[in-house]
Amino acid sequence: MKVLLNCTINGEEQSVLADTRDTLLDLLRDRLGLTGTKEGCGNGNCGTCTVLMDGAPINACPLQQALVEHGGTQCGFCTPGIVLAAKALLDENPRPSETQIRHAIAGNLCRCTGYGKIVEAIAAVAGSAAQEESR
Repeated sequence: MKVLLNCTINGEEQSVLADTRDTLLDLLRDRLGLTGTKEGCGNGNCGTCTVLMDGAPINACPLQQALVEHGGTQCGFCTPGIVLAAKALLDENPRPSETQIRHAIAGNLCRCTGYGKIVEAIAAVAGSAAQEESR
């Protein structure tokens, strides 16, 4: 789904048509040509992609934020692999089912969460049918 974002970036008013799957990092670098924000680890753990939003530091990676908000991280052992597997899935299939999400992350060992919260977080980012299935 596309949404029109109107915002102020570096003191300048900007309007950009964004896909709901775009990360802030993608929008800043690729769509607006603002390359000051860097991608370091590719999964939001190292802090390189930190930006200020309304004066507060936030991570430009929505997948990691969704995992945190939905309780999908505990020890952090599996987070990098889960984030990358989810990103690859959502790039290929923007509205995956719960079964498709579980299949996509199957190669990642989560020792703490039991996967339920992880699936919930990925479904929330996708706005997918899996959200309805998990209720």
